[in-house]
Amino acid sequence: MTDLSDWLRRRTYVGTEFDAADLLAEKQRQGLTVSVVLPALDEERTVGAIVSAVHRELRTVVPLVDELVVVDSGSSDGTSAVAAAAGARVVHAGDVLPHLGRVAGKGEALWKSLHVTDGDLIVFMDSDLVAFDPRFVVGLLGPLLADPAVGYVKGLYDRPLATTDGLVPTGGGRVTELLARPLLNALWPHLAGFVQPLSGEYAGRRELLDGVPFMSGYGVELGLLVDLADTAGVDALAQVDLGTRRHSHQSEAALGRMAGQILQTALARCPDIAVGSDSLVQYVRSEGSVEAVAWDVGVLARPPMRTVPAYAAQRAARLPGDGRQR
Repeated sequence: MTDLSDWLRRRTYVGTEFDAADLLAEKQRQGLTVSVVLPALDEERTVGAIVSAVHRELRTVVPLVDELVVVDSGSSDGTSAVAAAAGARVVHAGDVLPHLGRVAGKGEALWKSLHVTDGDLIVFMDSDLVAFDPRFVVGLLGPLLADPAVGYVKGLYDRPLATTDGLVPTGGGRVTELLARPLLNALWPHLAGFVQPLSGEYAGRRELLDGVPFMSGYGVELGLLVDLADTAGVDALAQVDLGTRRHSHQSEAALGRMAGQILQTALARCPDIAVGSDSLVQYVRSEGSVEAVAWDVGVLARPPMRTVPAYAAQRAARLPGDGRQR
């Protein structure tokens, strides 16, 4: 517990400590560039406000962000059009590295975003946030620009839960409390200090992110946390308090399928445990009967992006120091 307490003290930051203008000066001094990436699937209702806020505050007023990209995973609504109108460059996941095929899920969009962005620092933001504050981006970049020893930063926050009785201040993050936190404490206790291990808001250095696999679906956050700690050491990982995060909530059945993918991701990192099935059976009651419904919650690992020849060639073609392509 002493080591964990020491890590919490040194590697937990407060987002409001950082100022966008100060970080811009530090970014320029270090000669770094920043990409913000939003994976999206049918998020027409919320993605535009997020993109607009980042574009206005962090590209126009204070140009801290060099690149703002939405990776659309095949939306059937107006997500792409809304995001583009708000100021993002929209990339369709199926168009990126098509020779490698396509895997469904959020992790695929994040993995492919490495190939279509140039930033030295990459900020990932969920696209279903409500009442989004661009200071989330500032807070996540703060530790990376303030301390060269920090390579990856997770957001932490309060998560209000919308109920039939209104909004209650806590209760969001049910999969975290019921599954992810017990898993980390049992199997990776050195990572037990992360308040929101599954948070969709995080940032990292490209040189770390392109060196680890990305899991498909909802396993991507847990996989990154475990693998980056193994690669760089837990002291290269940090978290920052971003205040309050509001987003749309899923049904308990949907959360169960999310938990299934996260569990499969954890088990894939435990070679001594044989996994008997990738299926999750859930039950639906209808007209007095109970029907079993089986879902595939298996996860796939995309290899470290730096091992993909097309990516390696693209990075090798960059001109030293100016971030442009030959």
